[in-house]
Amino acid sequence: MLKEKIVKIKEEARVAVENAKTVEDVLQLEIQFLGRKSEFVGILRQLKDVSAQEKKEVGQLANSVKVEIQNLLDQKKKNLASTFDAKAEKIDVTVPAIKLRQGHLHPLTQIQNEIEDIFTSMGFEIADGPEVETEFYNFDALNMPKDHPARDMQDTFWLKAEAGKEKIALRPMTSAVQVRYMEKHQPPFRIIAPGRCFRNEATDTTHEHSFNQFEALVVGDDINVGNMKYMAEQFFSAFFKQEVKVRLRPSYFPFTEPSFEFDISCLVCGHKGCSSCRGAGWIELGGAGMVNQNVFVASGYPRGKYQGFAWGFGLERLAMMKYKIDDIRHFHSGDLRFIKQF
Repeated sequence: MLKEKIVKIKEEARVAVENAKTVEDVLQLEIQFLGRKSEFVGILRQLKDVSAQEKKEVGQLANSVKVEIQNLLDQKKKNLASTFDAKAEKIDVTVPAIKLRQGHLHPLTQIQNEIEDIFTSMGFEIADGPEVETEFYNFDALNMPKDHPARDMQDTFWLKAEAGKEKIALRPMTSAVQVRYMEKHQPPFRIIAPGRCFRNEATDTTHEHSFNQFEALVVGDDINVGNMKYMAEQFFSAFFKQEVKVRLRPSYFPFTEPSFEFDISCLVCGHKGCSSCRGAGWIELGGAGMVNQNVFVASGYPRGKYQGFAWGFGLERLAMMKYKIDDIRHFHSGDLRFIKQF
């Protein structure tokens, strides 16, 4: 059923683009067919209700159709621009022209869209959650009760709470979305949860108080570390458009057990060793692990019934590696000299 709807939307878009008369018409069609409130995006949200196999098939088809529609729109814009007839326009050529500036997507938005396209083609659903979270979802449900030393690793911005009500804070990571999603859904499922996070820390070339993460969570009856490593390699290879190897090193996170630090093979030297990877051939990227059973229990699942893995990576760090950017602060500086390069 979803496949037929996607094919129908593609055909409707093709006809509408062919009949478009102006660039403004094309821009309206772009919102109509690919905007966040479009029927196409609504179909993607329905993937949570279908089987895992159908998720994969529909995700791949949706990704392909999205590219086709965008290509049709871009080509139509070029065609309309090239057929502009200056003689047919009744204008006063003595009036100084007003230079129109057309904006474009921020590089972080471009990176997030690319990540979402890759994961939806792999059968993942996109989940979301609030940026202002309660203490329960930020810490308690993630196996970090009050006075737990791991909370110091996630120092965040607390908001003034009303008397007698639960404390709230800006979320320090997107992991809170895991619990919110599991409270309302039963396994098996695959999700990613991109979004903004906030931490009370000093800024430098690799750290910011406000940044973007994307969380991945896969839960089922028989999920293991091998599944996690394989999916990570598939994603990073697709994202960087070259073969990427993944290495896991033991680490500690309260919400996963066992926990790992994620390394990927250096993209600068091809895993041979260079100054970028300090001769190791590997670059540290983020954290991951098998979901701690205490997190499942906090989400309402029986202890020991399900297994799953989760990981979290920074979008800025991925963008820095992909585009060879040397300072994370550029992304939020508002400097158009930087933004216009993408």
